[in-house]
Amino acid sequence: MKDSRFNWQVPSLPDVDIAELAKATQLDPIIVRILVARGFRTADEMTNFLAMDQSVVHDPFLLHDMQKAVERIMSAIEANEKILVYGDYDADGVTSTTIMYETLAQLGADVNYFVPNRFKDGYGPNLAEYQHFINNEQVQLIVTVDNGVAGNEAINYAQEHGVDVVVTDHHEMPDQLPNAYAIVHPRHPEGEYPFGDLSGVGVAFKVACALLEEVPEEFLDLYAIGTIADLVSMTDENRLLVKLGLQLIPETSRIGLQKLIAVAGVETSQIDEETIGFTVAPRINAVGRLGDASQAVKLLTTFDEEQATAIAKDINATNTKRQGLVNEIYEMAAEIAKDEGHRDLQTLVISGHDWHQGVLGIVASRLVELTNKPTIVLSDQNQDGVYKGSGRSVANLNLFEALNPAREHFEGFGGHHMAIGITVKEANLPVLADQLEKAAEQAQLDFRQRPQLNLDATVAISELSTDLVTKIKQLGPFGMDNPVPKLAITNVRVTDVKAIGQNQAHLKFTANQAGQQLAAIAFQRGEIADKLSHLSNTIDLAGTLGINEWRGNVTLQLMTEDLKINGLQVVDQRTTNLAKNLFRDEQQYIFFNPKLLSLIEKQNLGRQLYLYDSPAIQAHQAVVLVDCPPSLKVLRQALQKWQPTQITTYFFHQTDYYASGMPSRTEFATVFAAVKRQPLTKAALLQLGKQLKIDQEKVNFMVKVFFELNFVKMEQGKLLINDEVQTHQLSEAPIYQKRLDLIQTQEKLLYSNGDQLATMLTQLLNVENEGVS
Repeated sequence: MKDSRFNWQVPSLPDVDIAELAKATQLDPIIVRILVARGFRTADEMTNFLAMDQSVVHDPFLLHDMQKAVERIMSAIEANEKILVYGDYDADGVTSTTIMYETLAQLGADVNYFVPNRFKDGYGPNLAEYQHFINNEQVQLIVTVDNGVAGNEAINYAQEHGVDVVVTDHHEMPDQLPNAYAIVHPRHPEGEYPFGDLSGVGVAFKVACALLEEVPEEFLDLYAIGTIADLVSMTDENRLLVKLGLQLIPETSRIGLQKLIAVAGVETSQIDEETIGFTVAPRINAVGRLGDASQAVKLLTTFDEEQATAIAKDINATNTKRQGLVNEIYEMAAEIAKDEGHRDLQTLVISGHDWHQGVLGIVASRLVELTNKPTIVLSDQNQDGVYKGSGRSVANLNLFEALNPAREHFEGFGGHHMAIGITVKEANLPVLADQLEKAAEQAQLDFRQRPQLNLDATVAISELSTDLVTKIKQLGPFGMDNPVPKLAITNVRVTDVKAIGQNQAHLKFTANQAGQQLAAIAFQRGEIADKLSHLSNTIDLAGTLGINEWRGNVTLQLMTEDLKINGLQVVDQRTTNLAKNLFRDEQQYIFFNPKLLSLIEKQNLGRQLYLYDSPAIQAHQAVVLVDCPPSLKVLRQALQKWQPTQITTYFFHQTDYYASGMPSRTEFATVFAAVKRQPLTKAALLQLGKQLKIDQEKVNFMVKVFFELNFVKMEQGKLLINDEVQTHQLSEAPIYQKRLDLIQTQEKLLYSNGDQLATMLTQLLNVENEGVS
């Protein structure tokens, strides 16, 4: 069973008085510990963070070229020039387009919007589309939202043909910026804006603020959706404005948004950043991934209830189709990621034929989770030798900067630290792969190193409550740079383990600690349910607190992100029935009895079956101890040689020597006397136990002892006393000592409870103990 997937980072708190801060702020001590772990040191800092007043909202005119952009837009409105809002096809772009379009319309502009088609137009300014709008539609001003800083060719064309372009964008800026009339960007090197992590919708909202000369609260619902969807920093003004937007959504006047929330199955009272991020935003994104994203803008801007209902249902169906495509392509891409040509690389560039290009970013994200490698997934959907795709990264590699030095080899390229979009000809796929691998080497990435899991506090189950969940939410909205607090709970035992959900993919269990219980669920960990249910060790858990509501019952639940097994992993599956399904996993199955090994080998199970002294046994790997060893000494020597990472115990045995025990001296004397009375044939010997009312297995054992001590002999097929017998102690017989070892071994290995077994095996593995028999 896999141990933890992450490298846990538990904060060491500075020397501050938690109790005093809790008293001064009237906050729960756990909340104070979380805030201290995140850098807050004083009561005032904590109070101000929670208060979030309007002073955190920055002046939009601090953005580069904002004054210039506002003056050009207002002059266009006054001159009744045709204005085009040129958007983007993801949730950030759709909400940006909606805000800019509605703002200009509100000001009386002659305005229309255009959302490019991902497959026909690609990302950002498209030259052919610009030419169409300028030459055929007589557009006189273009305002981009969530794109533009990398659109040199199209924007230069517009400016050269007398059409000004106002760029509003937030993506990484290339070395050469387009010759736009104005570039409004929060990280422009010549700007003075104090917060560089606005999303595209954030920049559009700021332009709306400047144009309307107020904070337009009616756009805050869109601000929240676009900002959450684009995974930008949830700090500073983003945190306040998203919080206000989330509060607005349940009462939104946007009929289309109401209908979309309804078809997504979300209760409006439950709207938070999680429901937006996992239900609403993916549906908006799905339209742009598979079809025409302008439908999503129409949904958000319509006042027609019938139209809104129809579009919302279409979008929901599109999202269902998107989910199926993702699963299908992911399975194929995952096989490539694990093949011989890719498994040892630090990065992945995976290309396929006829993969739907609209879902490749999601596939790339899932592959990053699977492999811990920066990943680019591409497809030549039209089989024209031109591959389009998306990339996702890990925290330690800026994907845009990693590929930017080779951008002249790409047909299209843009993005930021964690995500990029790219178009490349087939001949340049090796260039792309080499550049990404070289960047990973320079960044000293190692995919074998587990990614970090930053924890905020270690808590006891007794400290947790549903009320604490409500208090934790005060720290939100959560997102990049302000994640949901992750808690560690150490030394718990698990019970009620079961795999749940479709294909038994998820894990549900109960954590027990010092008499307290906590329900827990771990998504995509259903494969360990069987092993976890037999685990003898205590474990540590890491995750986030949530509330589970079912049929009116409200229970506290840990959303488990990772678990860590304490000490040597011992999976207790002791059995007296050696069924075939016990050999289904690809593990090292170790036998102590060669006859039993031979019997299992004849069943052609195709597994790694070894006798305990085989040199083929791999050290530092998991082992399954199939049968009971002859002695603890043999077991200790084997374990110390293998140094296994995990031990699964079947300890199958045909005879329970501990239960049967050692024959008494009286029983030895009785059997000896029976042989002395008259020689016994083999047939008579097999009936002797029944005749003497002694277990036949014991009779057979005692006869073997007599043979080893030369007390008896066989002549002409009969067992009789050896007249030349010499006096010996029964314990001098090797078989006697072997049975004694077996009795002691089985007592410890078969009759101990799970905790005792784990402790004993750990001691045998780690401690030199010549006294162990």
